[in-house]
Amino acid sequence: MTLALAIADAIGRLQAVSDSPRQDAEWLLAHLLGYSRAQLFTRLDHPLPQGDLDRFKTLITRRAKGEPVAYLTGEKGFWTFSVAVNSAVLVPRPETELLVEWALEWLKPLASPRVADLGTGSGVIALALTLERPDAHVTGVDLSADALAVARDNAAQLRAQVDWVEADFGEWLLMNGPEHDLIVANPPYIAARDPHLDALRFEPRMALTDGHDGLNALRCIIAHAALRLRAGGRLMVEHGYDQASAVQTLMTEAGFTEVTTRHDLGGQPRATAGLRP
Repeated sequence: MTLALAIADAIGRLQAVSDSPRQDAEWLLAHLLGYSRAQLFTRLDHPLPQGDLDRFKTLITRRAKGEPVAYLTGEKGFWTFSVAVNSAVLVPRPETELLVEWALEWLKPLASPRVADLGTGSGVIALALTLERPDAHVTGVDLSADALAVARDNAAQLRAQVDWVEADFGEWLLMNGPEHDLIVANPPYIAARDPHLDALRFEPRMALTDGHDGLNALRCIIAHAALRLRAGGRLMVEHGYDQASAVQTLMTEAGFTEVTTRHDLGGQPRATAGLRP
């Protein structure tokens, strides 16, 4: 069987579970063979050895059951770099790059800013900010020791200096410590009864949902963030497309000013920020 035929067969098996079955199949086969996708395209008429075909079919079977491509390859691109990922962390989403872009815009006039990333997971937000702003002092906070192990490995691979703290973000906000110029957070914000959770069953549930209405983590962060922000500091949070109004209200009630929401590339309200007066 040629590479092209193996891909065609895989596409048929993935159509029911993936919005991009061809891309998934190509990524998985390229990863298996150690090729870039460009290299794969120049070898589509090459025969696929039986051993590689068997391994490819195993990967496709796992993907057909809903396992993310990033878990199967062990890596995911984000911002300008790639990070290692496994089932201890969420797969980084392109929507989250909005937080990075907005944070960098806010930090631009500040010298040696102090930043905290709450619920850091694989560390992508903290790492992106550190790589773009080497003068920044960045802290990544997560309750999961396994997630922090992934983040630390990614930081070492990228030679990025981040302070990692194992703590619940609510606990961290109540700790005595320095005030920050910026706190960013991508907390669990999916409601426990959201039907989309089933499609995300391979990812860590505690990073997806608060077990309630999807706003509990956001309520905690917004209620206590001012304790770790300097006057004039800013809080930025990612949230669900239908949560912008609720998050704006929470920030306003907590005393934040200049509360603003920005939309992701899909046109959905995805992140909200407020200023500590």
